[in-house]
Parts: sequence; structure tokens; C-alpha cells
Amino acid sequence: MVAVGLSAGAVARIRFAVSALWEVAASLRVLRRPDLHAVHLPWVHAVRPALVSAGLVDTGDSLLWQLIPSEPGYLPDFLTPAPSGLIADLDTELATLRETPATVIRTQLALQGGQPARIVRDFAADPASGMRRLTGEIAAYWRIALAADWPRIRRLLDVEVSGRARALAERGAADLLNGLHERVTWADGVLSVAARYCDADDVADGHGLILVPSVFAWPTVLTIADVNWPQLAYPARGVATLWERAPRPSDALIGVLGRTRAALLVEMRVPASTSELAQRTGITVGGVSQHLAALRAAGLASTRREGRSVMNTRTEVADALLAASA
Repeated sequence: MVAVGLSAGAVARIRFAVSALWEVAASLRVLRRPDLHAVHLPWVHAVRPALVSAGLVDTGDSLLWQLIPSEPGYLPDFLTPAPSGLIADLDTELATLRETPATVIRTQLALQGGQPARIVRDFAADPASGMRRLTGEIAAYWRIALAADWPRIRRLLDVEVSGRARALAERGAADLLNGLHERVTWADGVLSVAARYCDADDVADGHGLILVPSVFAWPTVLTIADVNWPQLAYPARGVATLWERAPRPSDALIGVLGRTRAALLVEMRVPASTSELAQRTGITVGGVSQHLAALRAAGLASTRREGRSVMNTRTEVADALLAASA
């Protein structure tokens, strides 16, 4: 059990972050023990052959692979540095990772215990050279395993952050923290996490807690102990739908809306851009735009801007229509 004291000031500084490096580390844990992560088996089966061919998993010659423990086990904290903002892209996080002091690397590698692999011993002996290798392997892993799926992973995580932030504003920190995961509880100014391989100090004044919604952390929580900005990675809601194929629209729904608009409503079970909907349905972008305009006019779809993207989602009215026609 990990217990972290949070002052009123620290609670006021709770923030969310979406982290590419967290997904890298957590997804490697999935590959280590896919039997513990049944939800992600479609992804495992899709990416593992290419990762094996690239020499990035199931090998003693990959530093990245050797740093990832089988569950349970200690994951070196330096692999997931505290994100500086809401969205932490891979290039920015790799730049932060490269700045990790050699003393931190050696200390945390020693915490893994046991007899380290040769490649890990080489990393401890020459952190600068090892870090170049490590960041190169992370970039290669990202291209093979996560880059293609990152847009829809981001969409799910963005929805999670929006929902949790709204809950924090409406119901307060206690409701938010106690609702994150069954292993996380908040009472009397102390955040308790049922986790192993982690020690933690109370959060220093002027700092706070970083909540990192994650796809690949499912079904558990992962923690980073830091006196300034401890991190808690927890499973985002809706992970079970991520690798599912959209169900076929019912004949009743097709009869009312037509096949194309019915298909678009089904695909919008999670927010998606117009181009993503076009790719999924095989309809041109212009055609999707026309159908979305009709669905919006009927109160069945809505749009919102997220950064440079415009996301489409179905409304509660559409959800009720889909449920009634199932």
C-alpha cells in the first residue's frame, strides 16, 4: 500500500496529462504478460510479429524490452518523466528523458533487483550511450506499435480527461479520486494506492498530483513517487471498446436513416474527426460532411473543436435511438 499526503494546496493543483511515454511503458507490460490484459489481445496479435522482426521484444538484445518487468515488478521511474502539460507528445517526452541524470538512472536500475541482463548492466556503466540506444528503440517501437492507433487512443483519452475534469469541477476532488479505480482511495488528506514496488513521500507545498489516464494501464494502476509531482496512471473508461469493430447498424435504424447515416452514428460511439469517419466507412470526406450536417440538423450528432481538430460525436438523442432500435 502506498499512502501520499496531499495538502489542500496540493489537491488544488491536481492536473491531468495524456502521455505518449506512459502508453509506451504500459503497452510493453501488456506484451510481457498478455494473459493479464485480455482486452488488448487484438492489439497484441496485430503488432507483436513486426516488433519481434524488428528485434524490439522477446529478445535479450533490446534495452527497452529488458527494462520492462513482468508483472508485478518495478518499472524504472525515469521512463515516464512528469509531463509538463496536458498533452505530452513523444518527441517532447523523449527530449525530457534524454536529460535524466546518470545518478538517477543508476539508482533506479539498482531498484529492479535480481541479476540484470548484460544490456542493462552496460546501460548502468555508460548511461549516455545507453540513453541514446534507449530513445532510439522507443522511437522505433512507437512507429511499429502505436503510431497508427494513436489518433483513436488520443480521442478516447481526451474524452476521459474532459469527463473527469467536469466531475472535479462539479463534485470535488474526493469524488474524483475515489472514483478513479478500486485500488485508489482518498480520505483525510491521504491518497492510498494498493500498489507494490513504490514508496512515496507527502507532496511538497506548491506542487500537486498528476493523473494520467491510460489505455494500456488497464486493468490496474501504475504510480510514480515524486515529492513534487507524483503521478498516478489509471485505466481510462471505454478501453474495452477500443479494439472492437463497430457493430452493424440494425435494419430498423437503416430503414429510418439510411445505411450511410446509420453507419456513421454507430462509428461515432467515440468522438472521431471527419477524415477518421471517412476512413472507417469508405465514404469520401465530402460525403461524410454532408451526412454529418444532416445528422446535426436532426439533433443526432454534434461537433466540437479540440485544438486543430474538429471532433464529431453522437448526442444523447442518438444514443437513445440506437438503444431503441437494437
